[in-house]
Amino acid sequence: MIAGLDGLRFSHWQAEPREDGVLVLSFDRAGESVNTFAQDVLIELDALLERLSLDPPKAVLLRSAKEKGFIAGADIREFREFDAKGTIGDSIRRGQQAFQRLADLPCPTVAAIHGFCMGGGTEIALACDYRVASSDPSTRIGLPEVKLGIYPGWGGSVRLPRLVGAPAAFDMMLTGRALSAKAARGIGLVDKVAEPALLVDAAAALALKGTQRPPKQRFLGWITNTWPARQLLAPVLAKQVGRKARRDHYPAPYAMIETWRRSGGGIQALLAAERRSVVKLAGTPTARNLTRVFFLQERLKGLGGKEHGVGRLHVVGAGVMGGDIAAWSAYKGFEVTLQDREQPYIDKALARAQDLFAKKVKDDARRPEVAARLKSDLAGEGAAQADLVIEAIVEDADAKRGLYGQLEPKLKSDALLTTNTSSIPLAELAAGIRRPAQFAGLHYFNPVAQMPLVEIVRHDAMAPETEKRLAAFCRALGKLPVPVAGTPGFLVNRLLFPYMLEAATAYSEGVPGAAIDRAAVKFGMPMGPIELIDTVGLDVASGVGRELAPFLGLQIPPALATPPEQGKRGKKDGQGLYAWENGKPKKPELPKDYKAPEDLEDRLVLALLNEAVAALHEGVVEDADLLDAGVIFGTGFAPFRGGPIQYIRDTGTAALLERLKALQAAHGDRFAPRPGWDDPALRPEAADRAA
Repeated sequence: MIAGLDGLRFSHWQAEPREDGVLVLSFDRAGESVNTFAQDVLIELDALLERLSLDPPKAVLLRSAKEKGFIAGADIREFREFDAKGTIGDSIRRGQQAFQRLADLPCPTVAAIHGFCMGGGTEIALACDYRVASSDPSTRIGLPEVKLGIYPGWGGSVRLPRLVGAPAAFDMMLTGRALSAKAARGIGLVDKVAEPALLVDAAAALALKGTQRPPKQRFLGWITNTWPARQLLAPVLAKQVGRKARRDHYPAPYAMIETWRRSGGGIQALLAAERRSVVKLAGTPTARNLTRVFFLQERLKGLGGKEHGVGRLHVVGAGVMGGDIAAWSAYKGFEVTLQDREQPYIDKALARAQDLFAKKVKDDARRPEVAARLKSDLAGEGAAQADLVIEAIVEDADAKRGLYGQLEPKLKSDALLTTNTSSIPLAELAAGIRRPAQFAGLHYFNPVAQMPLVEIVRHDAMAPETEKRLAAFCRALGKLPVPVAGTPGFLVNRLLFPYMLEAATAYSEGVPGAAIDRAAVKFGMPMGPIELIDTVGLDVASGVGRELAPFLGLQIPPALATPPEQGKRGKKDGQGLYAWENGKPKKPELPKDYKAPEDLEDRLVLALLNEAVAALHEGVVEDADLLDAGVIFGTGFAPFRGGPIQYIRDTGTAALLERLKALQAAHGDRFAPRPGWDDPALRPEAADRAA
């Protein structure tokens, strides 16, 4: 037995002495494939560390016994349960106590980090004297709690600024960004980077020998945390946050900055201030909704297994969408051929692909290998070898069906044929397909490299196996799949269209685009609908309008009634409803005394909510959670509101119906409540059942 640990049995921790006197403490959470901190894990760790403090070894080395990663952070499932019970304060205190016991050990301590190290994983590493990280590309170190509406509460927000200096610490904590081992070494977060095979030995040697941090890093860690520096830096940090997030929408970053600004004293006083602040944030609607969004994301990830059977991909249509789908697929490891009717279209797409690879592939030596996976294919010869074909040509049903007639005879027997149509019903496109079971919609969103969602569009003759393969393919691309019915507009465009149409209607009435966009951003949208129309393209918006307006019974306003003139399609041409410069819209300044119509925000938001209710009622998706997930990840719908259906639950159907009827009286029957407002899924208790 190990001295100090006699008689103790552990489920999640293994303690093993090395010949050099270093005790290796390996975290291996029982019954889980990934290490996360649950309360029983923390209780066990605390007991183990208490014994070690009485009879310490020469040094303690903390590592993961899992093949995948170091520690993913706290168990979010448990976190949600504690919120429901009102016991989050106890759970945070327990984590702080265990990590402080590690920090107080009377012997050197070191964390050996390989793979992902997130949240509580980074916080326990910060409680050690030293940190050594693996040079493997999978090693990423971060504190992403702000994405859940809170901030690091197990001592991370206290220790990190004092280790690396406030500017670098807040850059990590406010963005939730994860650093590579090299970048973490650069700011002083880790003391050494080692090859994976040498990681434990290097960490043990460092713990026994010790190291002195560079004087500049030590000075930065001290000077930026003095009282005067905190008073000067805090307003600057808050102003930076204010450019990206409103305080009433996302209170966590502001609370973290303010707690740091005003808190002083010893470690226990600092931990207590951190704990009080995080507990308060954990009970906010923002934190609860962002936690819900986390679980929605996990559900979508779980829809795709690993078996997709796709090695080669053939894309037809080298426009913005087709070209970018091809480039992203090549970046993610697939062999891709790209076809179009003329070579200049393909050349333009290949040039855009080079820009993507330059941004994404940091290793210059690897970039040619990635680029070589994407090949020009004017004659379409790659279709015969492809496991998956994606059609991304013009939004015209006759043109698409004509293409399928040419393509399908060339395809392998097990190849999947898909369309990236944004609105045409799948039943309409499947007519005449020889193997409809292997035909589906695979609808990406623009810009492909940034938008995480892909709609897998069903039709009655599609095989379940096709959906499974496509979901697995999306997962391999790093995308989130959501299965939707093949009715016009599917899910995302069906909900976005009334919202964008209402914006275009207000624009045609003379409301300035900047005022319309400001109202939407105030609600929490990532960009305004006029800017969105230009980003999507007036040509695309007009085409979708022709398809969806009759289906939804809506009138198209003058701003979208006719296809745009050549060279005035929006962002891609540099001119649309706005002029564009360097990829950004030039919005005319609003007069200082300008007042937007009082019901403008309601007009925009309720147009979307009304259609969300109808889509859920008609079964476009299987349930309310999938609807919320699709709209959040497909449009950026205010994540802190939890999605359209969750927003309806939080606000109350009675209040929203009253506002809809007021809009109907003022603006016409397009605001008449759609069928489905009496659905039990819209009641607040439905969210509790789903959780």
